[in-house]
Amino acid sequence: MFGVGEKSKILYQQQWQGNLSEYVTAVIWSPDGILAASSAAGEVVLWQDGSLINLLPAGLASIDCLAFSADGKFLSAGGQDGKVRVWKISSDSLVENQVNLISTLDNTSKWVDKLSWSSTCNQLAFSLGRYVQIWDADTQTVVATLPFTNSSVLDLAWQPNGENIAIAGDGGVKVWSTKDWDDDPYLIDMPSASIVTAWSEDSKYIASGNLDNTVTVLEYGSHLPWIMRGFPGKISNLTWSQSLANHAPLLAASSMEGVAVWKKAIDDQDGWDARVLTLHNDKVQALEFHPNSLLLASAADDGWLGLWTKAKQVGQILEGAPHGFSSLAWSKDGQRLAAGGRDGELIIWSESKRGRGFG
Repeated sequence: MFGVGEKSKILYQQQWQGNLSEYVTAVIWSPDGILAASSAAGEVVLWQDGSLINLLPAGLASIDCLAFSADGKFLSAGGQDGKVRVWKISSDSLVENQVNLISTLDNTSKWVDKLSWSSTCNQLAFSLGRYVQIWDADTQTVVATLPFTNSSVLDLAWQPNGENIAIAGDGGVKVWSTKDWDDDPYLIDMPSASIVTAWSEDSKYIASGNLDNTVTVLEYGSHLPWIMRGFPGKISNLTWSQSLANHAPLLAASSMEGVAVWKKAIDDQDGWDARVLTLHNDKVQALEFHPNSLLLASAADDGWLGLWTKAKQVGQILEGAPHGFSSLAWSKDGQRLAAGGRDGELIIWSESKRGRGFG
């Protein structure tokens, strides 16, 4: 039924399961293998090798986004109360007295639902209505305020090489150079709103998922983007594969219950070819490529987390959130996979030695 034969490998096995008190809004791994998770009840927890630390209790406003700095020393959280909290983690091992709240940026009446750290320095970007602020952890000061103007900020993404930051909203994506915040941004113009944006790992391509049911891909620096059509609804997730030798990385996108994987043709004029992946019968809430292979994970409201071997066929289906998954994240080495559920489930799977070679 799912394209999974009896001889399919066991790729990942459940290692640990716990529960938050409400819907898990975000899960994310640090480079040191620490997992952070947040909930709609306002919880923030850290997990490492079975140890769990509570940073924020339930009963506060929803925490909607989490991010670790590239060096793993800072964790940030944003949510409905408008506060951006930043903790400093002083050890590679999870020790409670070495995780300290060092700053609370209070942005009263603004809902912070997008934040991300630069991959090359300790600068944090977070949304504030029609603006994005850039906060420097080393000086603990706001170093730039970037106006989107057209609408509220719907997504943001740092270019992996650190040279630019992209901000999505009504009318497209604006890209600011990190070398001079006062320069006018480069506009990737769209007829509708861009609601999600993502850079490829090699910093060469930027994709945006749009409200008019299209995906736009631009080789950054060129002027003409590719436009992918045929999606059944608005695009909810975008993820790029690892860089491929002598070829553009793969791009996966989800729309409603569908997932499509796009591969660039050798000739630029031939654009990108799509492969549709069929498994889910309810909305896909999270989609992410393995960091070191073409294994693709998709988590949906139907309670299935699909692992797609080489982004082509289902190699394994993981369960554990009967009323639906809400989020997922690969560890930086790809050996662990975490997912959150609609009823507060927090589950971690680890790579099975028998399942290696799934690339």
